[in-house]
Amino acid sequence: MHITSLPGPYGIGEIGHHALEFIDTMKHMRLGVWQFLPTGPTAYGDSPYQPLSSFAGNEMLIDIGDLVAHGFLSDEEVTELKLLPARYVDYGSLIPIKSRLLNLAARRFRTKAKAELKGEFDAFLERHDKAWLHDYALFRILKSAHGERPWPEWRPEYVYREEKAIRRLEASAAEQIEWIKIIQCIFHYQWQRLRDYARAKGVMLFGDMPIYIALDSADAWARRELLEIDDAGRPEAVAGVPPDYFSEEGQLWGNPLYDWDTHAATGYRWWIDRLRSAADLTDIVRIDHFRGFEAYWSVPADSQTARNGAWLPGAGDELFDAMSDALGNLPIVAEDLGVITPEVEALRDRHHIPGMHVLQFDVTDPEFDLVDVDVNSVCYTGTHDNDTTIGWFHGSPGDMRSREEIRRHQAAALAVTGGTRASIHLDMIRAAFSTPARLAIAPLQDYLGLGSEARINTPGTSSENWRWRVLDTQLSDRLCDDIASMVEASGRAQPD
Repeated sequence: MHITSLPGPYGIGEIGHHALEFIDTMKHMRLGVWQFLPTGPTAYGDSPYQPLSSFAGNEMLIDIGDLVAHGFLSDEEVTELKLLPARYVDYGSLIPIKSRLLNLAARRFRTKAKAELKGEFDAFLERHDKAWLHDYALFRILKSAHGERPWPEWRPEYVYREEKAIRRLEASAAEQIEWIKIIQCIFHYQWQRLRDYARAKGVMLFGDMPIYIALDSADAWARRELLEIDDAGRPEAVAGVPPDYFSEEGQLWGNPLYDWDTHAATGYRWWIDRLRSAADLTDIVRIDHFRGFEAYWSVPADSQTARNGAWLPGAGDELFDAMSDALGNLPIVAEDLGVITPEVEALRDRHHIPGMHVLQFDVTDPEFDLVDVDVNSVCYTGTHDNDTTIGWFHGSPGDMRSREEIRRHQAAALAVTGGTRASIHLDMIRAAFSTPARLAIAPLQDYLGLGSEARINTPGTSSENWRWRVLDTQLSDRLCDDIASMVEASGRAQPD
């Protein structure tokens, strides 16, 4: 369940009170790992997989109630957020309201923050300002000044980061730059409180990292030498995947590709810093599209679909050797779905990285047996890119499968799980729990038995995604007791 899907009164799930309560709920359920989507700041389309920074936190996740408690905001000032929907995130209404409130809180920080929090800010600047924070603040100021357009469309002096233009900006927008840095400090301060609480309760936080960065990001603007783009931000080729289960045309992500030779020349320093940053926030991190490290799908930048592309060699062993030399055991899970070759599996296994099994895919294979799931893997009923189990089982509008395929998949799921049509969502969870996989995970929507209306993402679409939220009333004591019983019966229960 993504952070945005938490219940709460302020229009979006946040990393404060309700996140801590959800940790308590997980303990009631006897669950020990909470997986969520990337937590970077989002832009157009609200996708967590196209963040504006690989290092910054999404300010929309900051706990508003905590800012009220610190005296940075008043109850009256946050009333407008309380009028937003509770069942879904209305990003179009939320973002301008919450951004205004966050800037107001940041403006009051210097006069109202206690010494401890001011000390946290000073330490935060010392650690992050030169590494990424200052460039991120400049990027956000300039993006706002240019009507939120991507940086290759900015005025030339900012596209090319001319020193005089940057110095003038630093002088004229010094206050706004500091507000952005304060907001980032507050995010990381609140996040560390969440992580400390999770650790104390024995719950591991499982994060997610997109393999690629967005062209419209502070990373690309400040470190374009790491990418296959020219100084103006123009790529010759972009990332994607060829046609697969999710899309007949493939998925044209449009992200710039890495200049792996430059990364190698630096000892993969940027990747080491990126993984270290992720490890500061989470106990485990899934790297999306792991197969791109062995070979990646390069699509001409002017293509309209991802059908026409070529597989090119990725960074391979060198990257993972460099990261493990710098960081020790890598807390990584490989998203190894889709077109996976023996070479990709060998790369994964050489570095002892767990892969993934998704039962919605696996049960449709006539040769599949639950006992054949790898021990060194994470077994899912479905992921954020799948429909809910109920939606998948019955079929939903826009389903690429024929009615005959859906019937075959229904029969296969019932045969593998030994379950019934009415209980298939719970039967699939029990099946995942029964596998030898080191870790078994199900989306909260499957525990709740929800249909396609609760799906959080449909790949290949750019609207109505990332919006679903759970209500407090849905996380009932009865639900928690039922899940706890399932977990205990499987032998996977966390100790009290």
